[in-house]
Amino acid sequence: MWSKVRGLFWPTRSFRRSARYFTKRILRLTAAPHAVAAGVAAGVFASFLPFVGFHFIIAATVALFIRGNLAASALGTAIGNPITFPFIWAATLAVGRLILDGRNPGSLAPLHFGDLLRTVDVVHLWEPLLKPMTVGGVPLGIFFGLIFYGTTLWATTTFHKRRRLRLAESTRAVRPHRGHR
Repeated sequence: MWSKVRGLFWPTRSFRRSARYFTKRILRLTAAPHAVAAGVAAGVFASFLPFVGFHFIIAATVALFIRGNLAASALGTAIGNPITFPFIWAATLAVGRLILDGRNPGSLAPLHFGDLLRTVDVVHLWEPLLKPMTVGGVPLGIFFGLIFYGTTLWATTTFHKRRRLRLAESTRAVRPHRGHR
């Protein structure tokens, strides 16, 4: 039981191995490089919005709109995870408050999260948290989505070219020359 819970927050092997796994899953998708890159970008964008639990739906919707791959959009949401969420949320809140207030965001008034979450009072969470995080999440999500789009497009294109070359070489090596018997 505890090993499964720990595995949600800390990979059993290593972060590098987990990152390599996700990278290979993305690169091996059979869609066009643009579709894969757009899907990943949609997933990254969705991860910067504060609507946890809806990231897959948001990513899929954005991916459909920009003609991205749905599987890649789901994999792209992995950028938002228990390790990165505190940084993402702090950045989106700061940027959102800066955009909305036009000044240094400063500190937040104390909120009683237990009471808010017990009653699931989203109305009281909207002004102090969700609204600024949404406003800040859009430009940050677009910025990081574009970075991931470019990186994924390059990596996918390179991977597909190398794969085609390897397949061409292996088929040449297997086929005997017709002139020789």
